[in-house]
Amino acid sequence: MGVLELPVVLLTDALIYLLLLTVLGFALYASRHEHLRAPWRRVGRSRIGVSALVVLGFYVVIGLLDSVHFHPREKDPAGSDAAVYSPEVLSLLDWWLTPLREHQEKTYSAPFATHLYAKERSELPDGRVIRDYPRLRWGGRHLADPYRDRLPDIAWNTLYGLLKGLLCWTLVATLLLWLRARRMGGGLRQTWTPAWAGHTAAPRRSALLTLGIMLVLGFMAGELAGKYHILGTDKVGEDVFYQSLKGVRTGLVIGTLTTLVMLPAAILLGIMAGYFRGLADDIIQYLYTTLSSIPGVLLIAAAILMLQIYMSNHEQDFASLVERADLRLLFLCIILGVTSWTGLCRLLRGESLKLREVDYVQAAVALGVSHATVIGRHILPNVLHIVLITLVLDFSGLVLAEAVLSYINIGVDPTMDSWGNMINGARLELAREPVVWWSLTAAFLFMFTLVLFANLFADVVRDAFDPRLRDAR
Repeated sequence: MGVLELPVVLLTDALIYLLLLTVLGFALYASRHEHLRAPWRRVGRSRIGVSALVVLGFYVVIGLLDSVHFHPREKDPAGSDAAVYSPEVLSLLDWWLTPLREHQEKTYSAPFATHLYAKERSELPDGRVIRDYPRLRWGGRHLADPYRDRLPDIAWNTLYGLLKGLLCWTLVATLLLWLRARRMGGGLRQTWTPAWAGHTAAPRRSALLTLGIMLVLGFMAGELAGKYHILGTDKVGEDVFYQSLKGVRTGLVIGTLTTLVMLPAAILLGIMAGYFRGLADDIIQYLYTTLSSIPGVLLIAAAILMLQIYMSNHEQDFASLVERADLRLLFLCIILGVTSWTGLCRLLRGESLKLREVDYVQAAVALGVSHATVIGRHILPNVLHIVLITLVLDFSGLVLAEAVLSYINIGVDPTMDSWGNMINGARLELAREPVVWWSLTAAFLFMFTLVLFANLFADVVRDAFDPRLRDAR
């Protein structure tokens, strides 16, 4: 694929790669420390936890595919072999979903429709003018008689996608269990039978069933989306299913990159306030109390307004609309991080106040161990469970925050695909006759699924890492 000859690294792309390396580094660190490895084993033995993790994994894959950007290569108008690149910035997800991106209709069409949603005036060959529903340019264009053939064709493509999904799931499940059997030194049958019967410590059956459901749904959607607009089209005729998939990256960026902003300040200031106490504690408390008293929405609105003024006065600094929208998304993450670190800081301060009084910390201080060493070896490892629980629980709240902020026009850039922008664009269409409901429904379903399984996974992580809940069992 020659389109990747001129890659583009956006600011949020670089931060996503940094966050991915951080997660991998933490996973390596946790694998070498039993006090972190044991809670994650409990997460891995939860049926809800592994099922939620599989669903979240599909969202993460879509987000990562949408985070690899490039300028597509074009043919030289002069006919030479020189490399000519389009100013348009695309991602791997855009390239993969090229039919959905390019199959644009005139205006609204309902899910699986073959005609536009509203009547239009058209002139017949005999000169008569009638009002009728025009045929879509792409949706169902392969049908000779859409009124007769549409439902059988949808049923056949659904069945075909179901069979392809089951076949793919069988191959993937067999490969995973074969790798497991090879690692354990047994046969495939000895691994498959207990896994399918649910007689394993890890809930492999739940993980495989969830994987099968997601693969089947994905293949059915892929089979149908190539021939129909399975979630309809919006006002300018863009495919709503494509917009929903593009909104995954925006939701994940808001929910994850905000942690890169809030973590350093929350951890550093929270531990310092609890460990050093005195003047340092007073200053830090005053800082986060003052910041918490400022209404977050007003602070975000003021910051976005200043950014818009800056971008309007420096349009020459942005090579494309994608880079302009990406800067606004990054700025939104920064503002959300600035306004959301105070809660974690309070929790870490309280935990550090308790930990500094325990015997092993007092002994280390009495022996002359430096404060940096005491914090790094005794305080920080013992507050990591609070950090993890807070981050996982805050993720869904941040995803919802993007939708709310975009709804009131102080969120991401209007040119960027996001669930909040979809909801904002669909709110006025609910008053139409007939009602255009599918954009709002699509954004709700994708956001609801992500937030639901993020909350389920957060509950499992909290139960595994919180020592009070663990000791109560």
